[in-house]
Amino acid sequence: MAREVDGAVSSGDIQAVSRVGQILGLFSGENPTTTVAEAAERLGLNRSTTHRYFTSLVAAGLLERTREPSRFEPGGMLLQLGAAALGRRQVLDVAPPFLRRLCQSTHLTTVISLWGSSGPVVSRTEEDSTRSVLVTVRVGTQLGLRSAQAKVFLAFLSDQLRADRLLATLPSDEREELTAQLEEVRRTGVASDHLTDSGITAIATGVFDEYGICATIAVVGTIRTLPVDGGPFRDDLLSAAASISERMGGVVPVA
Repeated sequence: MAREVDGAVSSGDIQAVSRVGQILGLFSGENPTTTVAEAAERLGLNRSTTHRYFTSLVAAGLLERTREPSRFEPGGMLLQLGAAALGRRQVLDVAPPFLRRLCQSTHLTTVISLWGSSGPVVSRTEEDSTRSVLVTVRVGTQLGLRSAQAKVFLAFLSDQLRADRLLATLPSDEREELTAQLEEVRRTGVASDHLTDSGITAIATGVFDEYGICATIAVVGTIRTLPVDGGPFRDDLLSAAASISERMGGVVPVA
């Protein structure tokens, strides 16, 4: 796809790569398929241009048609790359026993997420079955930028230009509010999120390896079981994250 002009990649090639990234970023656990029409509308492209991209991505093995011919899903090449990427994330091998102990000690659902194309993707959950009401998050769910786990990632990503680009997609008032919250997350190492319509609360913190933040873990409950400030469970969460980070060879960068 890339062409060199006098030793430099042309602006058209850069735009093409950017559009491919945008198209692939449309897929998530909550949106496993899409159509050319849906993609064109969401990305602000005309349908003929979008169709050409989809045709090329199918030919490259990055997309496949579903049983419904007009819909597309991630192709074998993406699944192969995804499996390879997850295979490199040793944290998913290290974290489970710590997540289980955290779940048992707090009686709350515990979650670990990795950074996806534009936000955290839930990669594993441990659910507490002793409560009459179970709050959980599906594996594969991509969390929004205002979620507790996204705030932790945005605060500690080594590529802060990438974080700034994501923040720039928000309305100015939301962006200013979230930017202020990120400063507090950097100071404390902890972020929270409360969904008033459902009463669900999440408290998250980061897991670090030798290169920086590699995952986030969180406890999730209702406002009755998990205070917005974390209450008595805050120390349990931080302790679990510190133990996983130690196994990963990382250092938590907070006071």
